[in-house]
Amino acid sequence: MASDWKERLGVVFSTNPDFKYETSADEQTTTLEPSKQNLKIWLDRLKGGRVATVVRGYVGSDDDLATLGKELKKSCGVGGTAKDGEIIIQGDHRDRVVELLTKAGYRCKKAGG
Repeated sequence: MASDWKERLGVVFSTNPDFKYETSADEQTTTLEPSKQNLKIWLDRLKGGRVATVVRGYVGSDDDLATLGKELKKSCGVGGTAKDGEIIIQGDHRDRVVELLTKAGYRCKKAGG
């Protein structure tokens, strides 16, 4: 713990000599199996009039999210990104994404948008 002081910002001083500070960074997000995921597929309008298909509601690690995003982008033949718990696919590919996720065993449905 060379410089963990940044993780302790906002912590109130404790007079307890046995106090052990714990950071939440130690927690690993476990990825739910596909049948327990409840994903929503949205259509978002981006600046410049472009549209994007957004998959929200993913519960799992960032690595697993990136892997799923990569598979969806490859299958749709477009670019996109996977971060902050959502997958963004360029263009309106809601029907194709629902089809792909359903075949992979995910529970998903199209939402508003």
